[in-house]
Amino acid sequence: MSQNKHSEQYSLDDLLYLMSRLRDPETGCPWDIKQTFATIVPHTLEEAYEVADTIEREDWPHLQGELGDLLFQVIFYAQIAREEQHFEFEDIIHTLVEKLIRRHPHVFPEGTLESRRAAGEPDEAQISSTWEAIKAEERKDKPVAKVRVLDDIPATLPALNRADKLQKRAARVGFDWGDPLPVLDKIEEEIAELREAIASGNKTEIEHELGDLLFAQVNLARHLKVNPETALRHTNQKFTRRFGFIEDQVDASGQDWNDFSLDELDAWWDEAKQKGL
Repeated sequence: MSQNKHSEQYSLDDLLYLMSRLRDPETGCPWDIKQTFATIVPHTLEEAYEVADTIEREDWPHLQGELGDLLFQVIFYAQIAREEQHFEFEDIIHTLVEKLIRRHPHVFPEGTLESRRAAGEPDEAQISSTWEAIKAEERKDKPVAKVRVLDDIPATLPALNRADKLQKRAARVGFDWGDPLPVLDKIEEEIAELREAIASGNKTEIEHELGDLLFAQVNLARHLKVNPETALRHTNQKFTRRFGFIEDQVDASGQDWNDFSLDELDAWWDEAKQKGL
């Protein structure tokens, strides 16, 4: 470990050393010591979303800190893996670099970090085709009884993202509509089935039909080349801004929320919309 003074910049080695100190069973942090792979996962997901949120808000001054928090998650997992003798942090780096070299033959033509291709714009269609072939070959190497088309799409992904990935993978083998119009028809069909479920009052059926509707909407987003997670995030931000405008009007009135009808609140919503919020 380097003996950095406060005026000097800390290094990756310092961060690894810090993590080992936090996990020291005798002098470390009680919270950090009791953590496991499983208990850290929710924090990892939260940190990843905070990075995405910071980027979407273009809050560049805080992005550095959020990226650091996300990096710390990797360092944390690596320390636990080291303690349990699964692998070292250096193994993570080696595996990552090796995989990226293998997946980018258009950049590293000889399969080495030092090799270079000739200058010029590579063919994107060929790159995509090669990428899928490499991924397919990697899936074959996994110790499973049968390699299935939808294998290796993590079940723990956010539902919208996983739906998008499932549909893209199925589309590669021809299970897909050729254009968005049939998807719109499917959405209308799912809405009709949801109406029937709501009329029946069966909560299980309502949940299933609502899930089908959401899945179809993700399919439409894919055909329109829109990331559904990003689209919904933008809508969430828009709703927050417009609702904030309504809240400001309520506060300025000196009255309570209950003093206003939905029509009155909705009128402020329309005003916020007209203001471009």
